[in-house]
Amino acid sequence: MTDKVQAPGTTSVEFVADQEGAFEYYCSVGNHRQQGMKGTLIVEGDAVAQDYQVADDKGYVDISASEAKDMIETNSDLVVIDVSPRYSQGHIPGAVNYYVGDGSLDAAIPSLDKTKDYLVYCHVDSAAIAGAQKLVDAGFMNVYRLEGNYQAWVDAGYPVVL
Repeated sequence: MTDKVQAPGTTSVEFVADQEGAFEYYCSVGNHRQQGMKGTLIVEGDAVAQDYQVADDKGYVDISASEAKDMIETNSDLVVIDVSPRYSQGHIPGAVNYYVGDGSLDAAIPSLDKTKDYLVYCHVDSAAIAGAQKLVDAGFMNVYRLEGNYQAWVDAGYPVVL
């Protein structure tokens, strides 16, 4: 058991893995597990890797550009949503555009599959945060937001569609 951590705090846990495999971990407070505040710890040989991060009280997970790229490359259930009005000026390959400012995202939400994973980004934090929060508020369990947004992706040298 770990110490209680108040938002926006963090903690770490040390352990010794005696077998390989994938092990689920989760937040045990209230219904946080059902809200998607869980992850997978993968133990392979001498290597230990954590599968992304656990959502905090906001309900979605902020991930780096490199984590987003890895997720895009390995998660076939991932839907990438650009919530900006500047989609035609450049976007992540495979992203769909539901602009949060004109109601396009709100209109699309009822048709989106809640069992899929969603990566939300924009060109500014406020729109990306609003878009991710709209998905969480609508009951989506696996929502991620690209920290640093489109610019972080570009700065990392990852491909874009112009």
